Amino acid sequence: MQITWDQNICCHAGVCVSSLPEVFKVQDGKFIINPSAATEEEIMSVVGRCPSGALQIEHCQR
Repeated sequence: MQITWDQNICCHAGVCVSSLPEVFKVQDGKFIINPSAATEEEIMSVVGRCPSGALQIEHCQR
């Protein structure tokens, strides 16, 4: 699973950071996404609640 973030449409509501701070965080002024820090289900739930749609999930094909 790969998560993308479009900074141009992000409204900075903070849903991702407050819901899964171990996955979505701001460090040194940069938005960091660490998908290995939660289950796919948890991440999909948070991405689905992104009010701007800036977060998207790309499923890797094997």
